[in-house]
Amino acid sequence: MKNKLMLALVAVFMCFAAQAQTGMKIGYADVDYILSQLPEAKQVESDLQAHNTQLQSQLQSKYQEYQQKGAAYQQEAANMIEAVRKEKEQELTDLGSRLQQFERDAQASLQKKQSDLMAPLFKKVGDTITAVANEDGFDYVLSAGVGGVDIVIFAKEEHDISDTVLKKLGVTPAASN
Repeated sequence: MKNKLMLALVAVFMCFAAQAQTGMKIGYADVDYILSQLPEAKQVESDLQAHNTQLQSQLQSKYQEYQQKGAAYQQEAANMIEAVRKEKEQELTDLGSRLQQFERDAQASLQKKQSDLMAPLFKKVGDTITAVANEDGFDYVLSAGVGGVDIVIFAKEEHDISDTVLKKLGVTPAASN
């Protein structure tokens, strides 16, 4: 995957180098650095930490309950009749399953919370990059090492060939582009 990304980067930069001779202005932005400097990002981090602490507390409580019931079962198992022992074993199995489900739900909750809190910041940063690019006459703005973010994060619409590609594929572009 890294090799493909590097190959794509080299190809993009070669294209930009060839077009740069025609007077294009290219810039870059380090989105991670920008986010690290925003007070709102620090608040998001604090909110996420508080949410994580709450989830961890709930998980720890459920885990302690599971351990206590398991220890009680171990002590009493030898003296239980078969039907009661099977019932307690099933109760422990169910409790273990609920504990695992809670862990999965907690992880999903934390990821959703992070996504919900970060989305407005990403939009704000993206909109600001676009505004700066327009004000300063950049044709392209590249991303400086942000994982998961497109290499080109701003381009003048006149250089967008997306609709042409869609038409060539036999798809009518939506009116919004």
